[in-house]
Amino acid sequence: MCLGRRRCHMNNKKPKTLRSASWFGSDDKNGFMYRSWMKNQGIPEHHFQNKPVIGICNTWSELTPCNGHLRELAQRVKNGIREAGGIPVEFPVFSNGESNLRPSAMLTRNLAAMDTEEAIRGNPIDGVVLLVGCDKTTPALLMGAASCDLPTIVVTGGPMLNGKHKGKDVGSGTLVWELHQEYKAGNISLAAFMNAEADMSRSTGTCNTMGTASTMACMVETLGVSLPHNATIPAVDSRRQVLAHMSGMRIVDMVKEDLTLSKILSRDAFINAIKVNAAIGGSTNAVIHLKAIAGRIGVELSLDDWRHGYTVPTIVNLKPSGQYLMEDFYYAGGLPAVLRQLFEHDLLSKNTLTVNAASLWDNVKEAPCYNQEVIMSLENPLVENGGIRVLRGNLAPRGAVIKPSAASAHLMQHRGKAVVFESFDDYNARIGDPELDIDENSIMVLKNCGPKGYPGMAEVGNMGLPPKLLKKGIKDMVRISDARMSGTAFGTVVLHVAPEAQALGPLAAVQNGDMIALDTYAGTLQLEISDQELQARLAKLATVKSIPVNGGYLSLFKEHVLQADEGCDFDFLVGCRGAEIPAHSH
Repeated sequence: MCLGRRRCHMNNKKPKTLRSASWFGSDDKNGFMYRSWMKNQGIPEHHFQNKPVIGICNTWSELTPCNGHLRELAQRVKNGIREAGGIPVEFPVFSNGESNLRPSAMLTRNLAAMDTEEAIRGNPIDGVVLLVGCDKTTPALLMGAASCDLPTIVVTGGPMLNGKHKGKDVGSGTLVWELHQEYKAGNISLAAFMNAEADMSRSTGTCNTMGTASTMACMVETLGVSLPHNATIPAVDSRRQVLAHMSGMRIVDMVKEDLTLSKILSRDAFINAIKVNAAIGGSTNAVIHLKAIAGRIGVELSLDDWRHGYTVPTIVNLKPSGQYLMEDFYYAGGLPAVLRQLFEHDLLSKNTLTVNAASLWDNVKEAPCYNQEVIMSLENPLVENGGIRVLRGNLAPRGAVIKPSAASAHLMQHRGKAVVFESFDDYNARIGDPELDIDENSIMVLKNCGPKGYPGMAEVGNMGLPPKLLKKGIKDMVRISDARMSGTAFGTVVLHVAPEAQALGPLAAVQNGDMIALDTYAGTLQLEISDQELQARLAKLATVKSIPVNGGYLSLFKEHVLQADEGCDFDFLVGCRGAEIPAHSH
């Protein structure tokens, strides 16, 4: 794991004053009380004598099945912390799992980030290990930790094993979209559809496709806040346990070195991540999450920065863009093999630091590739220009995104008639109507599913096609919305239209029959009506009163959430506030 020699070298540094000493290091009433309360857990006296206290921030939950094994993984982290001379203290934070949480885990990403931030800042912690897995847990915890800026290392739960259905490998998430379309087309029975449930998810871990969980794990490794191979080791592989142990050891030394997040999360690291997202065929959700993380650490990152990934080929042949799955990716060499190729073609910055005190380049410069069908070459890629495209035009003045590696080539430039759904409920009510006025050349438009609109910007942007067209053999159509889509999904889907319809962005003004022109190569998305007509429609919509929100977290969310191009963080959470708080006297 690129740890040993650097640990010995770094350990020669003079010990720093520990943050936890302001709780446990004084011989007065406060020190007495803090130590006494902790001793009820059987902690011996000498553990309070200048030993780093390492927080293990755990998103374990039985309601978040992707993270259901993290309690066991936490024990491995603790073993490593103790071996390196630290004191592990495990604590829970809100676990926002994508699979069960309604209406969307994105609604509570910022809540989990707030929980993480305040738990880290308010407790006697010198460094922190973030135990993550399911989609939003990774960005949420990293956002919260970034606002505190302590030494931090990420340990991901890892992807589940390949699904097995009718003798073939199948991908979690992606199989649902594939079979559901087959069912709606009348090609398979309901029983055949339902029988695939157990075949898809057959071990602990996150989705085994290049969905959002795997994408964000790759982003974390590229950013340098995890040890090498963190992104791809399968959840049930014993090497995942070894990585957790070594991460526990490493965080103790990071505290001694004062290697904080702000020294790792540089602008160059984020630009590297954008390029790597293209190479792996990563999820469009990375656009929102990377912006939010950058905002917390104080790095300038905009939607326009995604241009750095436009010409980077997609070389990881994984579903939903390709053929294989995360288990195969690890056996082929994992993310280090991809990074090495990109470095050797001068596509990445070599000066970015990682948690093991080496540069990202040093960590991967000898990384082998064992299977070029899974990790293809830049000269013979899966997709020539695979980077997420940012689209602009009068329909998306602040931008929208599309994932070319998961789209259909014949639809990348398309002009069609809008078929409008005012809400997701409207879509569900009408999409199965055989009288719906729609054909394969139409463009499906879904409104009011953005950050404020759904609310929470649910993953409904990849609208299923009308059954009557599926039965004709149509597999893809252009779809446009202010929603997100699962990283496990596929199709020619324009997402994150900003401003959203609920905020009276131009998307709100689209009407049935309007012509829309998409040009992915030129980066344009145009509603073919005059500026005067567009403004008149929006002015009329502005007179319609919105439905009030009845208090609670939802009210806070709708009042303070930023738009998709700004990362959907809360306006009052952007920025690095540090970890220091006034001392409290009992």
